[in-house]
Amino acid sequence: MSRVGTLVLGPAGVGKSTFCNSIISHMQSVGRRAHLVNLDPAAEPSEFEFTIDIRDLISLQDVMEELNLGPNGGLVYCFEYLLNNLDWLDEEIGDYNDEYLIFDCPGQIELYTHIPVLPTIVKHLQQQLNFNLCATYLLEAPFIIDRSKFFSGALSAMSAMILLELPHINVLSKLDLIKDEYSKKQLKKFLNPDPLLLIDDVNNETNPRFARLNESIAHLVDDFGMVQFLPLEAKNPDSIQTILSYIDDVTQWAEGQEPKDPNEQVEFEEEDEY
Repeated sequence: MSRVGTLVLGPAGVGKSTFCNSIISHMQSVGRRAHLVNLDPAAEPSEFEFTIDIRDLISLQDVMEELNLGPNGGLVYCFEYLLNNLDWLDEEIGDYNDEYLIFDCPGQIELYTHIPVLPTIVKHLQQQLNFNLCATYLLEAPFIIDRSKFFSGALSAMSAMILLELPHINVLSKLDLIKDEYSKKQLKKFLNPDPLLLIDDVNNETNPRFARLNESIAHLVDDFGMVQFLPLEAKNPDSIQTILSYIDDVTQWAEGQEPKDPNEQVEFEEEDEY
């Protein structure tokens, strides 16, 4: 039986931890078992307790103090240490066979663009622990106000899709912050972006010298045709359920569930009558 999990990715500050907490809360409310796995050695306290926490193995604060490293160098050291001690991760995951694991990842994209840390962890989870995984990449909705940031975020999402080689879902988070400023029609061109339609907007806001660069980036995103976003309001249960449904589809979660004995449901209903 395959295990199921999703890696929650995205730049710092896009709401990854809030998203993880919302998903966990929603899954618990509908009777699904899920666990939160922290892969960020510099993580802040979470609303839900981490079932597995990399800080039990190594923390960024300790590394910075003991080795006199900066935040980025310390983070790289932490993950190199994890890669050398993947047996710790195997033991922590243990017998979580039918529970859903949500991996809260750090926001530094260089962990998969410049050094193969996350790709190595992904392959280990797939090959050694038999995981069906997907990547959920978050980009915050206010990025659409600055079109250059939006293009940058779209490129980062595409980079993650290519380098991690996982089924991929892109999410536009914090939609509640801008939904009063943009109509559904305006938002639609960002959720299913047509970069060629955005070139003129970008060129109007930036130095003319960058026009050819903007055009090249837009064509690159358009040529791959891979980047689409789902809207997310973390406090809206329907929005969370929609995202979770997409995650379940790409991880084939339903196919891995064993059918329940009808007698169990009958007994449960009889108990409710008293």
